[in-house]
Amino acid sequence: MSKHTLAVLVENSPGVLARVASLFSRRAYNIDSLAVGPTENSDISRMTIVLNLEGHVLEQVMAQLYKLVNVIAISEMPTETTIQREVLLVKVEPGAARDEVLSMVKRFESKVVDEEDGVLTIEATGESEIIAALLEALRPYGLKELVQSGLVALERGRAALSDRTLSAQGISTLHEIGNTQTDYQN
Repeated sequence: MSKHTLAVLVENSPGVLARVASLFSRRAYNIDSLAVGPTENSDISRMTIVLNLEGHVLEQVMAQLYKLVNVIAISEMPTETTIQREVLLVKVEPGAARDEVLSMVKRFESKVVDEEDGVLTIEATGESEIIAALLEALRPYGLKELVQSGLVALERGRAALSDRTLSAQGISTLHEIGNTQTDYQN
């Protein structure tokens, strides 16, 4: 099995996330990571879904996703041609090892965003492997609490999923909306 990252553009409406998640649940496929957020078009949300599947199963999953009414576009996001990141917030209570932890935070290009009552709250953004390595390095200092986002990914360079798919389907992109000279009040 191998990891696959999918970018899925969906209508920004109630129930869409539940429908997508239930598709995976009904077929007993596990979602390794799921991140959902707004796009440059307020009518559209973007889901980044990380799955651990075989190739032919991935094709079946994509075909099933396309059958959902609210799904506009799907694209696989290969690591070689995309920028992929996660966000981590973690609390540690380093005690006398505070300077060691601060040094580690700097080495991982992270930052302390809060320090109160001997507890450091650290923010890190990076590739999944870097986040995992930071967590492993911090573990001996006592992880009090952590929250980690799902993976998000964008294609490198000018390529944009919305440019390739939305215009082809007759949906205006933010760039096109900004260049429209139509007076919508009349």
